[in-house]
Amino acid sequence: MRLAGAIIFSGALLAIAGEAAAQEPGAQADAFFDRGAMAQARAVLRNEHGAGTNWFMLAERLEYQTNDGAPALLFDGQGWWGADSNKLWLKSEVVRDFNARRFNEAELQALWSRPITRLFDLQAGVRHDFVRGADRTFGVIGVQGLAPYWFEIDAAIFVSGAGDVSARFESEYDLLLTQRLIVQPRTELNFAVQEVAEIGVGSGLSTAEFGVRLRYEISRRFAPYAGVNWERAIGETADLERAGGEDIGAVSFVAGLRLWF
Repeated sequence: MRLAGAIIFSGALLAIAGEAAAQEPGAQADAFFDRGAMAQARAVLRNEHGAGTNWFMLAERLEYQTNDGAPALLFDGQGWWGADSNKLWLKSEVVRDFNARRFNEAELQALWSRPITRLFDLQAGVRHDFVRGADRTFGVIGVQGLAPYWFEIDAAIFVSGAGDVSARFESEYDLLLTQRLIVQPRTELNFAVQEVAEIGVGSGLSTAEFGVRLRYEISRRFAPYAGVNWERAIGETADLERAGGEDIGAVSFVAGLRLWF
């Protein structure tokens, strides 16, 4: 009888807590304590601890790519500094061609970020591309966060100083085979509203990239990985690259490290 009563009582508490969570997410304690007292306690907590700053840095991809006989070194990283509500984000992607001994891409973004939902942040700021003979600066607005089913999403629109408009969509998903062995599919799509011939970009969908990486987390902070990556120019961009004697796509076997601090 005692066991049955305990089960019934536990079920009732869970039902009450579930109803409270559905009514007001993040305030489940209001189902058991006075709402006014809880609101005052949360205000004190925010005042004492909510304004504290922290920082985080992640080298998502530090890898060697075979790139169909034109090997390259890729760095793709990001980090932030700030409090719960407002953060300064820095994002960078750099690609160095080993054969040509030059940087094919070098990009840096500085963004202000603020939550707009429990799982997504609104980000706005500037981006600069360090391209030999064609440096460009953009205004940036985008969103970053977790979509349903734990897909990591990073989407942004860019407007250059010359008025060119482009967009980028990135998505990743971590599939845990074990607590340490993780498969990560990743996709990136780039779009352009106008043709920008001087940098070889056509209008519409310009490039598509898809990769799968298998990493082993020796610790959460240090994880070697290997995988395969496919990248291709699309549409008008592919036509411009063919006209310039460039390859429009490549399949790469990759090996690298994922690091965070």
